[in-house]
Amino acid sequence: MDDATLAKLQFDNITDTLASLCACSLGKGLARRVRPARSPKQVTYWLAQVSELLVAEEAHGLPPMGGVFDIRADVHACACPAGLDEESLARVQQTLAATGPLRRWLLSLGPRAPLLASMEARVVDFTALAATIGEQIDSRGRVRDSASPRLASLRRAIEQAREQIRVVVKRILKQPRFVRLLQYANPTFHDDRIVLPLKAEHRGRLPGIVHRSSDSGSTLFVEPAEAVELNNSIVRLRSEEHEEVTRILAGLSRLVHQNTEGVLHTIDTFAVLDLVAAKVRYAHRCDARCPMISDDGKLDLHGARHPVLVDLHATAAREGRSVEPVVPIDLRVGDDFDLLVITGPNTGGKTVTLKTVGLLAAMTQAGIPIPVDEGTTLPVYRHIMLDVGDEQSLEQSLSTFSSHLSNILSMLERAGRGTLVLIDELGAGTDPDEGAAIGQAIMDELLDRECSAVVTTHLSQLKAVAFSRKRVDNASVEFDLASLKPTYHVRIGEPGNSNAISIAERLGMPKGMVTRARSHLVDRHRALSRAIEGTLHSRRQAEEARKAARKAMLEADESRTRFERETHQLEQARVAHERWMAWLTELRPGDEVYVETFGKPARVVRMQLHKQTALLSAGSMDIEVELSSLSRPRDDTAGRSAG
Repeated sequence: MDDATLAKLQFDNITDTLASLCACSLGKGLARRVRPARSPKQVTYWLAQVSELLVAEEAHGLPPMGGVFDIRADVHACACPAGLDEESLARVQQTLAATGPLRRWLLSLGPRAPLLASMEARVVDFTALAATIGEQIDSRGRVRDSASPRLASLRRAIEQAREQIRVVVKRILKQPRFVRLLQYANPTFHDDRIVLPLKAEHRGRLPGIVHRSSDSGSTLFVEPAEAVELNNSIVRLRSEEHEEVTRILAGLSRLVHQNTEGVLHTIDTFAVLDLVAAKVRYAHRCDARCPMISDDGKLDLHGARHPVLVDLHATAAREGRSVEPVVPIDLRVGDDFDLLVITGPNTGGKTVTLKTVGLLAAMTQAGIPIPVDEGTTLPVYRHIMLDVGDEQSLEQSLSTFSSHLSNILSMLERAGRGTLVLIDELGAGTDPDEGAAIGQAIMDELLDRECSAVVTTHLSQLKAVAFSRKRVDNASVEFDLASLKPTYHVRIGEPGNSNAISIAERLGMPKGMVTRARSHLVDRHRALSRAIEGTLHSRRQAEEARKAARKAMLEADESRTRFERETHQLEQARVAHERWMAWLTELRPGDEVYVETFGKPARVVRMQLHKQTALLSAGSMDIEVELSSLSRPRDDTAGRSAG
């Protein structure tokens, strides 16, 4: 799918939302680069990752991402002789410290999340390396005094020299004859040297070195003579300190560089897991789920909502604003028909329906959950092509009609099996009869090329195609004539009407004008309307039967899933009970147990299996408890059960 189509579908809104739901910059960068894939295997893999995490989240939570930074540039910089500075190494240390919790989280997932659990092989536990760095650099990015004996000695010497300077300055400021010479009785600094603010007219009366003057020239900043040598010694010590810090940083940078491959693989895994977790948060935020992937080209949407509208609604709800709910739609293509023609009045929701289909398909192929109901199925398309909007090619100076037709012809050249074509207002922008003729020719070409297509139009002639060609069906977006507002519900098998005359009547057009308007409708239009009305009842019955069958199938699937889950839980309980029974039979006097009813440990005095009780010693007294209240000691959690 090209970027222009993604832009028309507002795909960037989705990736921006995903980025905002990521926990660290690694995932944010990956989220903004997400694009639809063409490989069914890749799409299935991405969606399976999300499905696994949705299940695992309840027991294990989302992947731990605290303290994680994008340190890939830092890791590559470690190869340079200069290595990293303190702040960069502190960032590396915090990120490496997070590898241990992440690896433990992955190991905890077990066989019920095989795809996520397999990522453990790409995560190295760098806790030890993080600890080594942390021993020498603190969380603020400063090399610790304890990083080396030499550094500790140098910093002590610097502090001692500073203290001696403070003593010198303090002694000067205690002498009134010197204080009177100063602009104010407080020392300041010049290039790390302590200086005093001497009034310019008293130059030479305070022994020392003048380092600078104020902008007005009224103040001279003088380093007291007694402090000069001490300051010189601090400068020398600072230089040696810098050399020692550089040596320490270079050593730590080399350690990181030696683990470059493992660190980069681990960081990439952090990024992927952060993105998968963001998709799970998106699923919760927008009531989205992972659809099933079909291998026969069938697209079957149930309860589909436009993702951008859903997100806007969720945002408004969080902010306490009331907004109209997003109306879900059911729509299919590629099963009993390949071309769906949606007709109805303008502003009736046809364009939103078209964009909903395109955006949900693109999101699915990017491995992103979509706001639909259970049972939704989509294929993986080789191309998703869209023509929508009132855009003109300024470079070619084309009219609206010409611009759209050029775009559609370009799409037809690439269309074929495995392609989804979405065209808005087919045949519009020119003479209605000629527009309908061109529109039908385009529909014929779409059918010949065996692609899936959804087109919208307000031309009545294009409704008739469904009655003359196989693999074509009509649909409409409902319009409430009483309120003169669209309901946005899509009805498969029912062509829509523009309702222009009825709307005009509701708006107050005189009855005589309404009658004349209806009389002007051509016989062909009236014949088509009668044909549609003749089949309407049977089509509605067929669609209701399809919906009932789908509901029954979903209920059966849900019952089967519930049965399998309960069977699994019973099996787990049985195994746990057998282990608990085996543990009970092996207990001997003096063994420690944990008493669940009291929440305390105790020791076995005597097992009384015939009475299903045990006599225990708890401190200074003996108590008799039921065997069902016993479990393994709290420091031995393996196989523990409450019976």
